[in-house]
Amino acid sequence: MRYVLRDEKTGGDLLLFRNEPNFDRLYFSRDRFNKYFTIAWNPGEKQTVTIDGAGHDFPPNTLLTLLFNQSFSFERSEEIIAWQFNREFYCLIDHDKEVSCVGFLFGSTDHLLIPLKEEAQEKLKLLAAIFMDEFKTTDNIQNEMLLALLKRLISYITRLARSEYVPEKKVQEEKYHLIRKFNLLVETHFREEHSVSFYAQQLFKSPKTLSNLFAIYNNKTPSQVIQERILIEAKRLLTYTSKTVKQITFELGFEDVSYFSNFFKKHTSLSPVEFRNASPVSKEGK
Repeated sequence: MRYVLRDEKTGGDLLLFRNEPNFDRLYFSRDRFNKYFTIAWNPGEKQTVTIDGAGHDFPPNTLLTLLFNQSFSFERSEEIIAWQFNREFYCLIDHDKEVSCVGFLFGSTDHLLIPLKEEAQEKLKLLAAIFMDEFKTTDNIQNEMLLALLKRLISYITRLARSEYVPEKKVQEEKYHLIRKFNLLVETHFREEHSVSFYAQQLFKSPKTLSNLFAIYNNKTPSQVIQERILIEAKRLLTYTSKTVKQITFELGFEDVSYFSNFFKKHTSLSPVEFRNASPVSKEGK
């Protein structure tokens, strides 16, 4: 079943999916105009989630957050409970002080899987039930009630994710926010800025300071985060679009096709053309 709230004045959308057999997202075709962030919960048995053409394990009692520019499908979508919303309904950046999730819960090069203990499962079941009840209550404060519930959901999930992924004793609050801001800057500028020095300058830090911080928080360097984001986009464009390698080269901020091809092959062991030919996923909508 799909529950939908749409604000005709703002274009804001909030959706809840439960027992929905055809729940998926095709960013480059059918859903390109619906820029929905997704929170997906697998309360059942382990299944496979395919994200941008690659299969991943989706363990039982686990949450998964997905960005609006990702395509995905589930092995058994009818078992998934999911929330979707666009920035017109709730802009994460404008309200970052409320939920503090941009660049962490949403905005990472990794797929954030959040395991749920029994207490968290029960709380989410209750929240989902309240969501469904509010979707059915069409009065003049329905929008406000659902917005408040979404904020509570995001804040709670952020808290769960931080307890799982952020070493609280090692990473102070200020440093945690610095990492989030770095991830957000990369998401915004990766197509034209590939050097750590650019992002360090934007954050008024030295490249060495960023590297030291990431060594505590993450097993990746700032440079690896930038490179992985470029590679993710390159793979999406090669898999889901008919753009030429030359077009993709320039779209991702490279000035030379051979340089881009060497960069891609260094990290994937395949040239862009070889990757496209080997991709098991056809162009979206075809």
